[in-house]
Amino acid sequence: MISFKSLLAACGLSALIGLAAAPSFAGSTTYPLTLQNCGADVTFKKAPERAIGLGQNSAEILLLLGLQDKMVGTAFWPSRVLPQLAEANAKVKLLTVEMPTFESMLAENPDFVAVALPSLVGPNSKIAKREDFDKVGVATYLSPSTCLSTKDVKDQYGSRGELWNMDLLYKEIDELSQIFDVADRGQAVIADFKAREAKLRASVSKDGRNLSYVFWFSSPSPSADAYVGGKNGASGFIADLLGGHNAITAEAEWPTVGWEGIIAANPDVIVVASLDRNRWELDKPEAKIKFLNTDPAVSQIPAVKNKALVVMDGQAMNPTIRTIYGAEQVTEQLKALGLRK
Repeated sequence: MISFKSLLAACGLSALIGLAAAPSFAGSTTYPLTLQNCGADVTFKKAPERAIGLGQNSAEILLLLGLQDKMVGTAFWPSRVLPQLAEANAKVKLLTVEMPTFESMLAENPDFVAVALPSLVGPNSKIAKREDFDKVGVATYLSPSTCLSTKDVKDQYGSRGELWNMDLLYKEIDELSQIFDVADRGQAVIADFKAREAKLRASVSKDGRNLSYVFWFSSPSPSADAYVGGKNGASGFIADLLGGHNAITAEAEWPTVGWEGIIAANPDVIVVASLDRNRWELDKPEAKIKFLNTDPAVSQIPAVKNKALVVMDGQAMNPTIRTIYGAEQVTEQLKALGLRK
């Protein structure tokens, strides 16, 4: 099994962090700065001094931009911090790896909260709504990648009518870098991701197979439905980036699908998530693979019989900075399986 840490070392994230500290080549932010963010106008009179990264992706973007000295807390980590960001992250207080309370965040006297998911700060959040932070004078910024409609799907994650792409991530990095007046660092990070994306697209063989994928995030138990990556989310983007497609056709961001449905989808490759949290036994990739190989019905899926099982960082299945690393991770394993040149 390829470890995520070794993959990132091979992919050169250290070089990316070095780019983020490169000399300035982008213009300075002019305050007051007003941004339109997920249906709300957010104004900054100056760069934040006491930020909270609420959700792994938001926290890791702030760290990637070298802003650890401007951070007073982080929370909600499905996976461990990127290895090359560990030293910077150690300087920032961890509020909790799960969902924090509104009061625990306010206790850090923040002036800004960067939010990865609407389930953390949104109309149906159990933590707080954006207006709750507005009332106490704390600005919020929600990831553009997760501003989804819940009209057609009655869950907090919503649905996506079009395939997600990296442009929304680039927008997020760019706007956060503007908010903190480090636009030069933001542009360096974006340039690196664009180069990685272009390299992966260029590596797709024109005569290669259009592989179908199922991206299995986790399940509460073997008998429960599986949380899988929806058609148009980050998982669908990875499949498309590698010249294939998502076998799951639901537009919900995180549909729950019974194993009968997954068997019917008949994927060529099953990608299982590796998660560092300890919520469910099936968060572990080894537990997922054991289930796939031993369940009487599921073990008969051709992908399982052909051992076309790939392990990927679970956070890469969310539209995050890890998505491109996840695509690189899958690519290396497909090559080892002989499914990609």
